Amino acid sequence: MSDAKPVNPIVKQVLELGPTILFFLIYLRIKEDVFVIGGTEYTGFIIAALVFVPILLVAMAILWKLTGQLSRMQVFTAIMVIFFGGLTAWFNDERFFKMKTTIVYGLFAALLGIGLLRGQSYLAYVMNEMMPMRDEGWMILTRRLCAAFAALAVANEIVWRTMSTDAWVKIETFGFPVALMAFLMWQFTTLQSYLITDESEDPS
Repeated sequence: MSDAKPVNPIVKQVLELGPTILFFLIYLRIKEDVFVIGGTEYTGFIIAALVFVPILLVAMAILWKLTGQLSRMQVFTAIMVIFFGGLTAWFNDERFFKMKTTIVYGLFAALLGIGLLRGQSYLAYVMNEMMPMRDEGWMILTRRLCAAFAALAVANEIVWRTMSTDAWVKIETFGFPVALMAFLMWQFTTLQSYLITDESEDPS
C-alpha cells in the first residue's frame, strides 16, 4: 500500500510541472541579458538555470509536505539538477546543464536495461501499486520505455549540439515531456489486456 496522502491533482501537477515552466519563463525574460556577479559575467541562461534549482527544491518540499512522500525518480532528478546546476555555475558553462537531460534519460535507460538483462522489470517495482499489471505486460512496457529513454538521450545530444540555446530550451521544456507523455499514453492503451482488474482476477 502507498503511504501517500491524498492531494488535489491540480495542485500536484502545478508542483511537478511548475518549476520547469518557470525556468522557461525566466529564461525568456532574461535570455538577452548579461549579469556580473563577483566580477564574472553570466548569461541569462545560466542565471535561469541557477534560479531553477531552488524553485525545484521548494516545489518538491511542498509536494513532500502535502503527500508525505517523493518518488525515486523525483529525488534522482533533483540530485541531477543540483549537481549539474552547480557545475554550470562553477565552470560558467551552459553545456553542463544541457547535458543533464542526456544523463538523466541515459541513466533511466541503463537502469531499466540492467533489470531486463536480469529478467526483471524495475519499472514494475516503482509503478505496480499505481497500475497493477501482469509480469508479461511489465516486461513489454519496460523494454519499450528503455528504448524510449535511450532515444530521448540521443535526441537531446543532437539538439543541444546542433541547435541554438533558444531551440533547446523550448524542446526541453515542451518537446521531450510531451513526446514522453504521448508515448506512455500510447503504451498504456496498447497494453490494456495485461492490466489486472477485479474482473480479470475472478476465475468465474
